Amino acid sequence: MIAALSAGIAPAVAFMAFIYLRDRITEPIWLIARMFVTGALIVLPIMFIQYGIHAELNNIPITVEAFLFSAFLEEFFKWFMFMFLIYQHDEFDNHYDGIVYASAISLGFASLENVFYLLSNGIEFAWMRALYPVSSHALFGIIMGYYLGKAKMNPKYRGRYLTTAFVLPFLLHGVYNYILLGLNQFIIILSIFLAGVWIFAIYRLKHARTYDIRFLPDKFIKK
Repeated sequence: MIAALSAGIAPAVAFMAFIYLRDRITEPIWLIARMFVTGALIVLPIMFIQYGIHAELNNIPITVEAFLFSAFLEEFFKWFMFMFLIYQHDEFDNHYDGIVYASAISLGFASLENVFYLLSNGIEFAWMRALYPVSSHALFGIIMGYYLGKAKMNPKYRGRYLTTAFVLPFLLHGVYNYILLGLNQFIIILSIFLAGVWIFAIYRLKHARTYDIRFLPDKFIKK
């Protein structure tokens, strides 16, 4: 069990450290940890809902499973908890903060989901889980956080960016699930898809970081 816990949580912590260390204006560790734990806790109600759906329904189409019962539920819960706990928080005061806190929620979710999977299926799947599900949650968190940061910094377009912050990760997550569930040779296609999402997410991460460097006073920026 200790091995599964360590292998399940370590990739998420590594991704979180990468995102945190890229931040020029360091966020409180306690608040990031709180968001990480929040992300982990929302695994439980989502699993309960998904279990109930599968108990009641048979022969669910792959598209419905991939987009509605998985991607929609998971990304909506992440987005909702961000809006409920962080969006109006005093510490959420620059663009990159959206990426930090959304990634913390997303990676907290990925870590507990990963632990449950490894406990059920074996530690030998740890490297593959880190490479695909955990990294995908990190990417969806970065993208969600980027647009949440845009919404906070650009009140005029708040509605547009808040909508994009949910819809885009939801659609990308749905495509990821569909490839995983419905296509042959899914590893090759999934790898190509995730490579594209990596490029998009890292570009957004760099853009948010550059925005903060340009528009915030030097005294607030970590050298």
